[in-house]
Amino acid sequence: MAPLLMGLVIGLGYYLRPWFTDPTIRPYFIWALLAKIGGALAVGFIYQFYYGGGQPSGDTFNYHQNAGIIYKAFGDDPAVGLQLLLARGEYTPEIFIYATRMYWFRSPTEYFIIRIIAVLGLLTFHSYTAIAILFAALSFSGVWAMYRTFYKFYPKLHLQLAIAILFVPSVVFWGSGILKDTITLGALGWATWAIVRVFFERKSLLASGFILLFALYTIYSIKIYIVLCFLPPALLWVFFSFSSQISSPAIRWMITPFVLAVTAVVGYYAIVKVGEDNSQYSLDKVSETAEITARYLAYMGESQGGSVYTLGDFDFSPTGMLRKFPLAVNVTLFRPYLWEAYNPVMLLSALESFGTLLLTLYVIYRAGIVRAFRLVLGNPIILFCLLFAIAFSFAVGISTYNFGSLVRYKIPMFPFYLSGLFILWFHANEREKVIYQQTRSNHSTISS
Repeated sequence: MAPLLMGLVIGLGYYLRPWFTDPTIRPYFIWALLAKIGGALAVGFIYQFYYGGGQPSGDTFNYHQNAGIIYKAFGDDPAVGLQLLLARGEYTPEIFIYATRMYWFRSPTEYFIIRIIAVLGLLTFHSYTAIAILFAALSFSGVWAMYRTFYKFYPKLHLQLAIAILFVPSVVFWGSGILKDTITLGALGWATWAIVRVFFERKSLLASGFILLFALYTIYSIKIYIVLCFLPPALLWVFFSFSSQISSPAIRWMITPFVLAVTAVVGYYAIVKVGEDNSQYSLDKVSETAEITARYLAYMGESQGGSVYTLGDFDFSPTGMLRKFPLAVNVTLFRPYLWEAYNPVMLLSALESFGTLLLTLYVIYRAGIVRAFRLVLGNPIILFCLLFAIAFSFAVGISTYNFGSLVRYKIPMFPFYLSGLFILWFHANEREKVIYQQTRSNHSTISS
Protein backbone atom coordinates (compact mmCIF):
# COMPACT_ATOMS: atom_id res chain seq x y z
CA MET A 1 0.00 0.00 0.00
CA ALA A 2 2.71 2.48 0.95
CA PRO A 3 4.53 2.76 -2.42
CA LEU A 4 1.22 2.91 -4.26
CA LEU A 5 -0.17 5.58 -1.95
CA MET A 6 3.05 7.57 -2.07
CA GLY A 7 2.85 7.63 -5.85
CA LEU A 8 -0.78 8.75 -5.71
CA VAL A 9 -0.05 11.54 -3.19
CA ILE A 10 2.94 12.87 -5.14
CA GLY A 11 1.01 12.61 -8.42
CA LEU A 12 -1.88 14.52 -6.88
CA GLY A 13 0.62 17.10 -5.64
CA TYR A 14 1.90 17.66 -9.18
CA TYR A 15 -1.68 17.91 -10.43
CA LEU A 16 -2.74 20.46 -7.81
CA ARG A 17 0.48 22.49 -7.80
CA PRO A 18 -0.56 24.97 -10.53
CA TRP A 19 -3.75 25.74 -8.59
CA PHE A 20 -2.00 26.64 -5.34
CA THR A 21 1.27 28.21 -6.46
CA ASP A 22 2.68 30.93 -8.65
CA PRO A 23 5.99 30.77 -10.54
CA THR A 24 7.90 32.15 -7.54
CA ILE A 25 6.83 29.60 -4.95
CA ARG A 26 6.16 26.67 -7.29
CA PRO A 27 9.57 25.01 -6.70
CA TYR A 28 8.90 24.76 -2.96
CA PHE A 29 5.63 22.84 -3.29
CA ILE A 30 6.81 19.36 -4.21
CA TRP A 31 9.97 19.62 -2.12
CA ALA A 32 7.90 20.52 0.94
CA LEU A 33 5.50 17.64 0.27
CA LEU A 34 8.42 15.20 -0.13
CA ALA A 35 9.95 16.52 3.08
CA LYS A 36 6.72 15.82 4.97
CA ILE A 37 6.49 12.30 3.56
CA GLY A 38 10.16 11.72 4.41
CA GLY A 39 9.53 13.00 7.94
CA ALA A 40 6.56 10.65 8.38
CA LEU A 41 8.62 7.65 7.28
CA ALA A 42 11.55 8.75 9.45
CA VAL A 43 9.35 8.78 12.55
CA GLY A 44 8.50 5.12 12.03
CA PHE A 45 12.09 4.16 11.25
CA ILE A 46 13.56 6.03 14.23
CA TYR A 47 10.98 4.68 16.66
CA GLN A 48 11.36 1.12 15.41
CA PHE A 49 15.11 0.85 14.93
CA TYR A 50 16.58 3.53 17.24
CA TYR A 51 14.18 3.27 20.19
CA GLY A 52 13.40 -0.39 19.59
CA GLY A 53 9.67 0.08 19.07
CA GLY A 54 8.87 0.76 22.72
CA GLN A 55 8.84 3.65 25.14
CA PRO A 56 9.71 6.47 25.05
CA SER A 57 8.61 6.11 21.45
CA GLY A 58 5.40 4.24 22.09
CA ASP A 59 2.86 6.90 21.17
CA THR A 60 2.98 6.44 17.41
CA PHE A 61 2.76 2.64 17.59
CA ASN A 62 0.21 2.67 20.41
CA TYR A 63 -2.04 4.93 18.34
CA HIS A 64 -1.75 2.53 15.42
CA GLN A 65 -2.34 -0.54 17.58
CA ASN A 66 -5.43 0.97 19.25
CA ALA A 67 -6.85 1.98 15.88
CA GLY A 68 -6.16 -1.55 14.67
CA ILE A 69 -8.70 -2.84 17.17
CA ILE A 70 -11.35 -0.60 15.57
CA TYR A 71 -10.23 -1.86 12.15
CA LYS A 72 -10.69 -5.46 13.32
CA ALA A 73 -14.11 -4.60 14.76
CA PHE A 74 -15.19 -3.29 11.35
CA GLY A 75 -14.03 -6.55 9.81
CA ASP A 76 -16.01 -8.59 12.33
CA ASP A 77 -19.16 -6.46 12.27
CA PRO A 78 -19.34 -3.01 10.59
CA ALA A 79 -22.11 -1.89 12.97
CA VAL A 80 -19.96 -2.68 16.01
CA GLY A 81 -16.96 -1.03 14.36
CA LEU A 82 -18.96 2.14 13.77
CA GLN A 83 -20.18 2.12 17.36
CA LEU A 84 -16.61 1.72 18.60
CA LEU A 85 -15.40 4.50 16.30
CA LEU A 86 -17.99 6.91 17.70
CA ALA A 87 -17.69 5.78 21.33
CA ARG A 88 -17.23 8.41 24.03
CA GLY A 89 -15.43 6.34 26.65
CA GLU A 90 -18.47 4.37 27.79
CA TYR A 91 -18.52 0.58 27.69
CA THR A 92 -21.48 -1.18 26.09
CA PRO A 93 -22.01 -4.93 25.68
CA GLU A 94 -21.39 -4.75 21.92
CA ILE A 95 -17.99 -3.03 22.11
CA PHE A 96 -16.78 -4.26 25.51
CA ILE A 97 -14.58 -7.05 24.16
CA TYR A 98 -12.78 -4.54 21.91
CA ALA A 99 -12.73 -1.47 24.15
CA THR A 100 -11.11 -3.25 27.09
CA ARG A 101 -8.09 -3.98 24.88
CA MET A 102 -7.60 -0.28 24.04
CA TYR A 103 -5.16 1.59 26.26
CA TRP A 104 -6.63 5.01 25.40
CA PHE A 105 -10.31 4.16 25.09
CA ARG A 106 -11.25 6.52 27.94
CA SER A 107 -8.77 9.27 27.06
CA PRO A 108 -10.64 11.78 24.81
CA THR A 109 -7.61 13.55 23.30
CA GLU A 110 -5.77 10.36 22.35
CA TYR A 111 -8.98 8.71 21.15
CA PHE A 112 -9.57 11.63 18.79
CA ILE A 113 -6.30 10.73 17.03
CA ILE A 114 -7.21 7.04 17.11
CA ARG A 115 -10.47 7.81 15.30
CA ILE A 116 -8.57 9.60 12.52
CA ILE A 117 -6.14 6.69 12.19
CA ALA A 118 -9.01 4.20 12.14
CA VAL A 119 -10.78 6.04 9.31
CA LEU A 120 -7.57 6.25 7.29
CA GLY A 121 -6.90 2.60 8.12
CA LEU A 122 -10.14 1.58 6.42
CA LEU A 123 -8.75 3.13 3.22
CA THR A 124 -5.28 1.59 3.51
CA PHE A 125 -5.83 -1.90 5.00
CA HIS A 126 -4.45 -0.42 8.22
CA SER A 127 -0.90 -0.12 6.86
CA TYR A 128 1.18 1.93 9.32
CA THR A 129 3.35 3.45 6.61
CA ALA A 130 0.42 4.27 4.34
CA ILE A 131 -1.44 5.98 7.19
CA ALA A 132 1.73 7.93 8.06
CA ILE A 133 1.91 9.19 4.47
CA LEU A 134 -1.70 10.39 4.70
CA PHE A 135 -0.93 12.11 8.02
CA ALA A 136 1.96 13.88 6.30
CA ALA A 137 -0.31 14.96 3.43
CA LEU A 138 -2.92 16.34 5.85
CA SER A 139 -0.28 18.29 7.75
CA PHE A 140 1.27 19.54 4.52
CA SER A 141 -2.06 20.98 3.38
CA GLY A 142 -2.21 23.11 6.52
CA VAL A 143 1.38 24.34 6.56
CA TRP A 144 1.19 25.18 2.84
CA ALA A 145 -2.01 27.16 3.47
CA MET A 146 -0.17 29.08 6.20
CA TYR A 147 2.83 29.64 3.93
CA ARG A 148 0.65 31.04 1.14
CA THR A 149 -1.08 33.30 3.67
CA PHE A 150 2.12 34.96 4.88
CA TYR A 151 3.53 34.98 1.34
CA LYS A 152 0.59 37.14 0.20
CA PHE A 153 1.61 39.76 2.75
CA TYR A 154 5.36 39.49 2.09
CA PRO A 155 6.10 38.09 -1.39
CA LYS A 156 9.72 39.26 -1.16
CA LEU A 157 10.27 36.88 1.74
CA HIS A 158 9.25 33.74 -0.15
CA LEU A 159 12.51 31.93 0.64
CA GLN A 160 12.72 33.01 4.28
CA LEU A 161 9.10 32.09 4.93
CA ALA A 162 9.59 28.74 3.19
CA ILE A 163 12.47 27.99 5.57
CA ALA A 164 10.45 29.09 8.59
CA ILE A 165 7.22 27.26 7.78
CA LEU A 166 8.11 24.37 5.48
CA PHE A 167 11.67 23.23 6.11
CA VAL A 168 12.60 23.49 9.80
CA PRO A 169 14.02 19.99 10.47
CA SER A 170 12.29 19.30 13.81
CA VAL A 171 8.95 20.55 12.45
CA VAL A 172 9.31 18.35 9.37
CA PHE A 173 10.13 15.34 11.54
CA TRP A 174 7.77 15.68 14.51
CA GLY A 175 5.00 17.30 12.48
CA SER A 176 4.61 14.58 9.85
CA GLY A 177 4.19 11.15 11.43
CA ILE A 178 1.36 9.46 13.29
CA LEU A 179 1.37 11.83 16.26
CA LYS A 180 -0.88 14.46 17.80
CA ASP A 181 1.50 17.21 16.73
CA THR A 182 1.04 16.42 13.05
CA ILE A 183 -2.69 17.11 13.19
CA THR A 184 -2.45 20.18 15.43
CA LEU A 185 0.24 21.71 13.22
CA GLY A 186 -1.85 21.27 10.09
CA ALA A 187 -4.95 22.63 11.84
CA LEU A 188 -3.02 25.70 13.02
CA GLY A 189 -2.02 26.39 9.44
CA TRP A 190 -5.62 26.14 8.25
CA ALA A 191 -6.83 28.35 11.12
CA THR A 192 -4.32 31.05 10.16
CA TRP A 193 -5.37 30.83 6.51
CA ALA A 194 -9.07 31.03 7.42
CA ILE A 195 -8.58 34.08 9.65
CA VAL A 196 -7.12 36.02 6.74
CA ARG A 197 -9.77 34.67 4.39
CA VAL A 198 -12.64 35.69 6.68
CA PHE A 199 -11.46 38.96 8.24
CA PHE A 200 -9.09 40.43 5.64
CA GLU A 201 -10.01 39.12 2.20
CA ARG A 202 -13.69 38.48 3.07
CA LYS A 203 -14.01 35.74 0.48
CA SER A 204 -16.11 32.56 0.69
CA LEU A 205 -17.18 33.55 4.18
CA LEU A 206 -19.33 30.48 4.83
CA ALA A 207 -16.74 27.94 3.70
CA SER A 208 -13.82 29.82 5.25
CA GLY A 209 -15.70 30.28 8.51
CA PHE A 210 -16.44 26.57 8.64
CA ILE A 211 -12.78 25.74 8.04
CA LEU A 212 -11.77 28.13 10.84
CA LEU A 213 -14.21 26.59 13.31
CA PHE A 214 -13.32 23.03 12.29
CA ALA A 215 -9.58 23.74 12.60
CA LEU A 216 -10.03 25.28 16.06
CA TYR A 217 -12.27 22.38 17.12
CA THR A 218 -9.65 19.90 15.96
CA ILE A 219 -6.93 21.61 17.97
CA TYR A 220 -9.28 21.95 20.95
CA SER A 221 -10.02 18.22 20.84
CA ILE A 222 -6.33 17.30 20.88
CA LYS A 223 -4.41 20.01 22.76
CA ILE A 224 -6.61 22.62 24.40
CA TYR A 225 -3.74 24.85 25.52
CA ILE A 226 -2.80 25.58 21.90
CA VAL A 227 -6.22 27.19 21.37
CA LEU A 228 -5.80 29.22 24.56
CA CYS A 229 -2.42 30.50 23.33
CA PHE A 230 -3.61 31.11 19.76
CA LEU A 231 -6.91 32.97 20.13
CA PRO A 232 -5.85 36.16 22.01
CA PRO A 233 -2.93 36.97 19.62
CA ALA A 234 -5.19 36.20 16.64
CA LEU A 235 -7.82 38.62 17.97
CA LEU A 236 -5.17 41.30 18.44
CA TRP A 237 -3.96 40.71 14.88
CA VAL A 238 -7.44 41.30 13.51
CA PHE A 239 -8.24 44.28 15.74
CA PHE A 240 -4.96 46.12 15.23
CA SER A 241 -5.05 45.50 11.48
CA PHE A 242 -8.38 47.29 11.27
CA SER A 243 -7.33 50.04 13.67
CA SER A 244 -4.24 50.74 11.52
CA GLN A 245 -6.61 51.83 8.74
CA ILE A 246 -7.69 54.78 10.90
CA SER A 247 -5.75 57.81 9.72
CA SER A 248 -5.95 59.78 12.98
CA PRO A 249 -3.27 58.75 15.51
CA ALA A 250 -5.34 60.25 18.34
CA ILE A 251 -8.33 58.04 17.55
CA ARG A 252 -6.06 54.98 17.27
CA TRP A 253 -4.63 55.67 20.72
CA MET A 254 -8.14 56.10 22.09
CA ILE A 255 -9.42 52.76 20.80
CA THR A 256 -6.30 50.77 21.73
CA PRO A 257 -7.31 50.29 25.40
CA PHE A 258 -10.75 49.21 24.24
CA VAL A 259 -9.23 46.64 21.87
CA LEU A 260 -6.99 45.27 24.62
CA ALA A 261 -9.93 45.08 27.01
CA VAL A 262 -12.06 43.19 24.48
CA THR A 263 -9.22 40.77 23.79
CA ALA A 264 -8.70 40.17 27.50
CA VAL A 265 -12.42 39.53 28.04
CA VAL A 266 -12.63 37.17 25.08
CA GLY A 267 -9.50 35.34 26.19
CA TYR A 268 -10.83 35.02 29.73
CA TYR A 269 -14.19 33.79 28.46
CA ALA A 270 -12.44 31.21 26.26
CA ILE A 271 -10.52 29.86 29.27
CA VAL A 272 -13.70 29.74 31.36
CA LYS A 273 -15.57 27.82 28.64
CA VAL A 274 -12.68 25.43 28.20
CA GLY A 275 -12.71 24.88 31.95
CA GLU A 276 -16.41 24.05 31.85
CA ASP A 277 -15.83 21.36 29.23
CA ASN A 278 -12.57 20.06 30.71
CA SER A 279 -12.09 20.55 34.42
CA GLN A 280 -8.31 20.14 34.35
CA TYR A 281 -8.05 23.37 32.32
CA SER A 282 -10.33 25.45 34.54
CA LEU A 283 -8.80 28.60 36.00
CA ASP A 284 -8.54 27.13 39.48
CA LYS A 285 -6.86 23.93 38.28
CA VAL A 286 -4.64 25.06 35.41
CA SER A 287 -1.59 25.37 37.69
CA GLU A 288 -2.32 21.93 39.16
CA THR A 289 -2.52 20.48 35.64
CA ALA A 290 0.82 22.09 34.74
CA GLU A 291 2.44 20.65 37.88
CA ILE A 292 1.09 17.13 37.31
CA THR A 293 2.21 17.20 33.66
CA ALA A 294 5.66 18.55 34.52
CA ARG A 295 6.31 16.00 37.26
CA TYR A 296 5.04 13.11 35.14
CA LEU A 297 7.21 14.01 32.15
CA ALA A 298 10.22 14.59 34.40
CA TYR A 299 9.68 11.15 35.99
CA MET A 300 9.33 9.51 32.57
CA GLY A 301 12.50 11.25 31.38
CA GLU A 302 14.50 10.07 34.38
CA SER A 303 13.17 6.50 34.33
CA GLN A 304 13.85 6.11 30.60
CA GLY A 305 17.24 7.82 30.52
CA GLY A 306 15.93 11.00 28.93
CA SER A 307 17.23 14.53 29.35
CA VAL A 308 15.44 16.30 32.17
CA TYR A 309 15.68 20.04 32.80
CA THR A 310 14.62 22.19 35.72
CA LEU A 311 13.54 25.80 36.17
CA GLY A 312 14.56 25.82 39.82
CA ASP A 313 12.39 25.47 42.89
CA PHE A 314 9.01 27.21 42.77
CA ASP A 315 5.38 26.53 43.52
CA PHE A 316 2.98 25.93 40.65
CA SER A 317 0.62 28.69 41.69
CA PRO A 318 -0.19 31.28 39.00
CA THR A 319 2.16 33.77 40.69
CA GLY A 320 4.93 31.23 41.04
CA MET A 321 4.58 30.19 37.40
CA LEU A 322 4.68 33.81 36.19
CA ARG A 323 7.95 34.36 38.07
CA LYS A 324 9.44 31.63 35.90
CA PHE A 325 8.09 33.18 32.68
CA PRO A 326 11.52 34.21 31.23
CA LEU A 327 13.10 30.85 32.04
CA ALA A 328 10.19 28.88 30.61
CA VAL A 329 10.22 30.87 27.36
CA ASN A 330 14.00 30.55 27.12
CA VAL A 331 13.96 26.78 27.57
CA THR A 332 11.42 26.35 24.78
CA LEU A 333 13.04 28.73 22.30
CA PHE A 334 16.75 28.17 22.89
CA ARG A 335 17.33 24.92 24.77
CA PRO A 336 18.68 22.28 24.90
CA TYR A 337 22.04 24.01 24.72
CA LEU A 338 24.81 22.24 22.86
CA TRP A 339 26.37 20.95 26.09
CA GLU A 340 23.01 19.51 27.20
CA ALA A 341 22.78 17.08 24.27
CA TYR A 342 23.56 13.51 25.31
CA ASN A 343 22.44 11.58 22.24
CA PRO A 344 22.30 12.13 18.46
CA VAL A 345 18.60 13.06 18.41
CA MET A 346 19.11 15.65 21.16
CA LEU A 347 22.19 17.03 19.40
CA LEU A 348 20.12 17.84 16.31
CA SER A 349 17.62 19.69 18.49
CA ALA A 350 20.43 21.55 20.24
CA LEU A 351 21.88 22.67 16.91
CA GLU A 352 18.46 23.92 15.85
CA SER A 353 17.98 25.79 19.13
CA PHE A 354 21.42 27.34 18.80
CA GLY A 355 20.60 28.51 15.27
CA THR A 356 17.34 30.03 16.56
CA LEU A 357 19.27 31.89 19.26
CA LEU A 358 21.79 33.25 16.74
CA LEU A 359 19.02 34.40 14.41
CA THR A 360 17.19 36.10 17.28
CA LEU A 361 20.29 37.96 18.43
CA TYR A 362 21.18 38.98 14.88
CA VAL A 363 17.72 40.37 14.14
CA ILE A 364 17.69 42.32 17.41
CA TYR A 365 21.19 43.62 16.63
CA ARG A 366 20.20 44.77 13.13
CA ALA A 367 16.97 46.37 14.26
CA GLY A 368 18.09 47.67 17.65
CA ILE A 369 16.18 46.84 20.81
CA VAL A 370 14.06 50.01 20.85
CA ARG A 371 13.30 49.95 17.13
CA ALA A 372 12.56 46.22 17.22
CA PHE A 373 10.07 46.82 20.03
CA ARG A 374 8.41 49.60 18.02
CA LEU A 375 8.25 47.45 14.89
CA VAL A 376 6.61 44.61 16.80
CA LEU A 377 3.98 46.90 18.31
CA GLY A 378 3.42 48.69 15.01
CA ASN A 379 3.00 45.59 12.84
CA PRO A 380 -0.02 43.35 13.60
CA ILE A 381 1.42 40.29 11.83
CA ILE A 382 4.70 40.41 13.75
CA LEU A 383 2.77 41.01 16.96
CA PHE A 384 0.52 38.01 16.28
CA CYS A 385 3.39 35.66 15.41
CA LEU A 386 5.62 36.57 18.35
CA LEU A 387 2.84 36.82 20.94
CA PHE A 388 1.58 33.35 20.04
CA ALA A 389 5.11 31.92 19.97
CA ILE A 390 6.02 33.42 23.36
CA ALA A 391 2.72 32.47 25.04
CA PHE A 392 3.02 28.95 23.66
CA SER A 393 6.67 28.71 24.70
CA PHE A 394 5.74 29.61 28.25
CA ALA A 395 2.90 27.07 28.38
CA VAL A 396 5.12 24.27 27.08
CA GLY A 397 8.29 25.23 28.95
CA ILE A 398 6.58 25.46 32.34
CA SER A 399 4.90 22.06 32.08
CA THR A 400 7.31 19.73 30.27
CA TYR A 401 10.61 19.35 32.19
CA ASN A 402 11.83 16.81 29.68
CA PHE A 403 13.88 17.76 26.62
CA GLY A 404 12.81 14.62 24.80
CA SER A 405 9.16 15.68 25.05
CA LEU A 406 9.89 19.40 24.67
CA VAL A 407 11.47 18.89 21.25
CA ARG A 408 8.18 17.48 20.02
CA TYR A 409 5.75 19.69 21.92
CA LYS A 410 7.26 22.98 20.78
CA ILE A 411 7.00 22.50 17.02
CA PRO A 412 3.76 24.54 16.57
CA MET A 413 5.68 27.56 17.83
CA PHE A 414 8.55 27.41 15.32
CA PRO A 415 6.79 28.51 12.09
CA PHE A 416 5.25 31.54 13.81
CA TYR A 417 8.35 32.57 15.75
CA LEU A 418 10.71 32.30 12.79
CA SER A 419 8.22 34.00 10.45
CA GLY A 420 7.89 36.86 12.94
CA LEU A 421 11.68 37.20 13.11
CA PHE A 422 12.11 37.22 9.33
CA ILE A 423 9.34 39.82 8.90
CA LEU A 424 10.90 41.95 11.64
CA TRP A 425 14.27 41.66 9.90
CA PHE A 426 12.67 42.66 6.61
CA HIS A 427 11.14 45.84 8.05
CA ALA A 428 14.36 46.75 9.83
CA ASN A 429 16.29 46.46 6.54
CA GLU A 430 13.65 48.42 4.65
CA ARG A 431 13.89 51.22 7.19
CA GLU A 432 17.68 51.24 6.89
CA LYS A 433 17.36 51.55 3.11
CA VAL A 434 14.97 54.49 3.46
CA ILE A 435 17.33 56.24 5.89
CA TYR A 436 20.30 55.57 3.60
CA GLN A 437 18.46 56.92 0.56
CA GLN A 438 17.38 60.03 2.48
CA THR A 439 20.95 60.59 3.65
CA ARG A 440 22.29 60.30 0.09
CA SER A 441 19.57 62.63 -1.16
CA ASN A 442 20.38 65.20 1.51
CA HIS A 443 24.09 64.91 0.78
CA SER A 444 23.50 65.44 -2.93
CA THR A 445 21.34 68.49 -2.22
CA ILE A 446 23.99 70.04 0.02
CA SER A 447 26.74 69.31 -2.51
CA SER A 448 24.79 70.90 -5.35
